[in-house]
Amino acid sequence: MIRARSSQKFRVAIILLVMLIVSVVDSQRSIAGDQQNVIHQLRIYEIFDSTKKAFHDRFRDHAMRIMARYDFKIVATWEAQKDKRTEFIYLLEWPDKETMTDRWAKFMGDPEWIKIKQNTRGSNGPIVGKIEDRTLYVTDYSPRKVLAK
Repeated sequence: MIRARSSQKFRVAIILLVMLIVSVVDSQRSIAGDQQNVIHQLRIYEIFDSTKKAFHDRFRDHAMRIMARYDFKIVATWEAQKDKRTEFIYLLEWPDKETMTDRWAKFMGDPEWIKIKQNTRGSNGPIVGKIEDRTLYVTDYSPRKVLAK
């Protein structure tokens, strides 16, 4: 009788262990699948010395806050010089292209963002010049698929 109970407990423990392993393996497959769909978006804005401070204030204090409402994952931001131009560059991470398109439409139509853009137009000239936008697709041999935390 005692041996039967311990044998039954052992079987239950084995079944629970197998269920746990299957669950972990399945969740890892799901994560790996999600990582393969991840895309990145590279945005490059021409900015001007006369309005650079206004641009950075607006992006840091307003755009990033409003973008967060729409699940924008900003990986990093940079400033660079190219061909005597100052560029503001940032990298976004998206789960897929459909989400990227949807969230940009929502952000650009956000009433607060529209008002902020109207109120912060440069009195010393435009805040932003040329904008470049590139969608980046991760290769299957990329060392990292996901960059954002």
